[in-house]
Amino acid sequence: MVSQPTFNAAELKARFNPEGSPLRRQQMVMLEMVRELDRICKKHDIPYFLYGGTLLGAFRHDGFIPWDDDLDVAMMRKDYKRLLEVLPDELPEHIALQTNDTDKNYFLFITKLRDRRSFLDEGNFDKVFKERGIFIDIFPLDRLLPWTQRLRLQSLAYNFFRKGNGDESSMKKIRALTWFNRHVSFPILRCISHLSGTKSLMCDYGIQFHNVYDLRDVFPLKTHVFEGVQLPVPDNSHHMLQTMFGDYMRLPDDLDHVYHHVERLEFY
Repeated sequence: MVSQPTFNAAELKARFNPEGSPLRRQQMVMLEMVRELDRICKKHDIPYFLYGGTLLGAFRHDGFIPWDDDLDVAMMRKDYKRLLEVLPDELPEHIALQTNDTDKNYFLFITKLRDRRSFLDEGNFDKVFKERGIFIDIFPLDRLLPWTQRLRLQSLAYNFFRKGNGDESSMKKIRALTWFNRHVSFPILRCISHLSGTKSLMCDYGIQFHNVYDLRDVFPLKTHVFEGVQLPVPDNSHHMLQTMFGDYMRLPDDLDHVYHHVERLEFY
């Protein structure tokens, strides 16, 4: 059962992200980047869709969740691989592509697009990354056996980082682990999952979100308004949002402590 929205949108905007506020400026930079991504994906016929809290924001707020400071999109892994091939030639100079290949200390398995005209400090392991501007996340999805995703093989990287606080010794271990998972363990696990014929659609390996989706909920894609722009969303977004958030149209009970993870933000 999904509640009907009862909040006052103008009051939420005035409280969390009024025009000209640092958060609203950050959101507008992310919107610019997703519009650029949308242009590239349309040009190369690469399907993608709004995902996670961004998908929630589209349906509950017609844009960003007022206190949200990230933007998520997702796509099938085969489309993700095609996107990574075309992005280097398509992105404008002020947007950086951040992957394991472009940033030697980047050990996440989510691709980021980074704005080079800003600086963002999350007070976390991002301090070792080459690119640290405002970002949007691109999640690869695949058909995976749920038990294989829960092996959490990349989680050792976070343990190494915490123990060494990102010093060169810990980063050598993290880089070696990331290489092994990327080129050996994750391909083997994908092969096992594909041979099983599983229909469970999940985030690809190395990503800590383990929700299980139905491929039939995703395609064919539709569009929905997001900050005045029509962007692609899953066919049955309602079911996907219920899977992720339950009663997704209801606001959090405690708006005084909603999540906001940026410690420092600068615009150049």
